[in-house]
Amino acid sequence: MTSLTLFTPSGVVAKAAPLRLAAKRLKGFGFDVSVDESALAKHQRFAGDDDLRLAALHRVAAQAPSVALATRGGYGLSRLLDRLDWKKLVHAAEHGTRWVGYSDMTALQLGLLAHGKAESWAGPLAVSDFGGDTLDEVTPDCFVEAMTGALEAVGFRTEDGFDGVEAKGTLWGGNLCVLNSLLGTPHWPKVKGGILFLEDVNEHPYRIERNLLQLHQAGVLDAQKAILLGSFTDFTKSPLDRGYSLKTVVAHLRSLTRTPIVTGLPYGHVATKVCLPVGRKASLAVQGRDAFLGWGTPHDHAHHGHDDTHGPDCGDGCGHVPSNGKRAR
Repeated sequence: MTSLTLFTPSGVVAKAAPLRLAAKRLKGFGFDVSVDESALAKHQRFAGDDDLRLAALHRVAAQAPSVALATRGGYGLSRLLDRLDWKKLVHAAEHGTRWVGYSDMTALQLGLLAHGKAESWAGPLAVSDFGGDTLDEVTPDCFVEAMTGALEAVGFRTEDGFDGVEAKGTLWGGNLCVLNSLLGTPHWPKVKGGILFLEDVNEHPYRIERNLLQLHQAGVLDAQKAILLGSFTDFTKSPLDRGYSLKTVVAHLRSLTRTPIVTGLPYGHVATKVCLPVGRKASLAVQGRDAFLGWGTPHDHAHHGHDDTHGPDCGDGCGHVPSNGKRAR
């Protein structure tokens, strides 16, 4: 049975019931679930003070479960980055621990890549994805397949005009604002020739554009083979926009960078999200409006004893996930 530890590195878990429900459901999926001792701690808006959350991260790394799944995101990891014992976290990753999450977990995942070229998984969070009233049709299957070694590709629908786009390189990225906050720090992974994926929430399109322009002006976008845009959700439109939108933001960025920008990746602060191996070599291919993102197995794949084959529902990676978020058979 695959061991899975739930831990809280950032924002406070407001109520215990959703976490208990998430643990129960994850056990139902076949995981041997444990909850870190400070997962429900509270200090201001954080899951315990900085020392407590730092100790939790080091404790999970020492235990080295097969899966270390964050309960939620929020904010808090940025306060810990300079104090983390990255050797411990990288050591756990190299010996089979999959650090999983999104949003604020981007800081930890990119730090692992920067400090030790260690892989992690951009994927769900326990409370938001497994602790709600209902479960998404796609997300749990993708998570289980990713954590058991069966997931090797995802497919999704993108816009017209990118037929024939192909790219190979290191897959990396995550939350746009968190990623940008690492620029110029020791925790920034200097990836060239990669496939960069991005998402965000509660950010007006002009703020998204400003962050993307910073990446462009820093030379990051031009240094990649491809850019994948996931979901940018839950922002409030302004009467001053007058036609300015996410679509015009993407069009402007496309006029500036030579790197293809492909939209439609089912990932972000949305119910339907795929799992993506941060730091793994990957390949992207677009045929018509169908985009396929695949990756090989890690160099120590055999050591961990993961299954090399696709799961029963993974002909093209968790089923084809079109833009409406429903699984296609």
